[in-house]
Amino acid sequence: MTNTKPSLLDFTKKELQDLIKPTFRVNQIFGWLYHQYAENFDDMKNVPKALRDELEEKYVVNPLKIANKEESSDGTIKYLLQMQDGKTMEAVWLKMKDTQLDENGEVIQEAKYTICVSSQVGCKVGCSFCLTGKSGFTRDLTAGEIVAQVVTLKRDNNHKHNRMINIVYMGMGEPLDNLDNLSKAIEIFKEDDGLCISGKRQTVSTSGLSNKIDQLGQKDLGVHIAISLHAVDDELRTELIPMNKAHNISSIIEAVKRFPIDTRKRVMFEYLVIKEKNDDIASAKKLVKLLHGIKAKVNLIFFNPYPGTDYGRPSRADMVAFQEYLIDHGLLCTIRDSKGIDISAACGQLKEKTEGEV
Repeated sequence: MTNTKPSLLDFTKKELQDLIKPTFRVNQIFGWLYHQYAENFDDMKNVPKALRDELEEKYVVNPLKIANKEESSDGTIKYLLQMQDGKTMEAVWLKMKDTQLDENGEVIQEAKYTICVSSQVGCKVGCSFCLTGKSGFTRDLTAGEIVAQVVTLKRDNNHKHNRMINIVYMGMGEPLDNLDNLSKAIEIFKEDDGLCISGKRQTVSTSGLSNKIDQLGQKDLGVHIAISLHAVDDELRTELIPMNKAHNISSIIEAVKRFPIDTRKRVMFEYLVIKEKNDDIASAKKLVKLLHGIKAKVNLIFFNPYPGTDYGRPSRADMVAFQEYLIDHGLLCTIRDSKGIDISAACGQLKEKTEGEV
């Protein structure tokens, strides 16, 4: 196993100021990390060689390298990223809106992108519909490994540091199961002299660790929260998400009601629609009742089949009927069209495919 060193991306600016003197050098280094996306210490041209050599003995710049990537016809890019210990995880570059031009061909609005970020190698939750959980849990990612996913993908797509990006923590792993490192990464992303990604541009998606939802709320980081609900009764939810036994639907709903949200924000509920499991109007009725009193938005997601799964993709007609029922009963609801359907887009697929070829 490779000897691993901490990454400079593991530290807040204040922590770097305690480690590196004089302080003004930290401003330079921070610029190299988050504005120039430096890959190594030799890139940092205005930092004295003696300091670069000293830092190189103790730290790495970016702890990740791109092991594989697949690009979809819709602009989605799935990355397999390798860490210093040889372990891999995935991140996804999602194009949400195309560049808009005026009649003279001038850009009036830049394309909008979201990065889907992993928080663990593998996952403890073991959702029956998810490929990531099939390989079990290996370890938590460090704060720097979470941060490095965004830096690496922005660099690879020539996305300038000051161009806005949204982050969703819904890649491999359960983010709230790695709460300390997740919270630190959120703070590092928010640094004014770094990537300056505000809390409202960061969404933590959880499969529903109700006690950890409370802990995240107490940290008051200003982030959005998304709940992977996927079912309207405990029996089906326990089949889909076994930890529902410990964190049942009512405990999650109560935790959501306690979560501090900006009055302009809504709580996102992700609902993975599986053919003949939870795609009927009876389920839609229960969902309306369940979310009563919460300022909610429901995101319906087509189940993305992978080899060996027992679950099926619902018909578009059933999805639309489900959506229309929710909207008619006062819930804001969107259907998320699957991105990257022509590549290994489902969580864990590229990792499984790549490592199966080795």
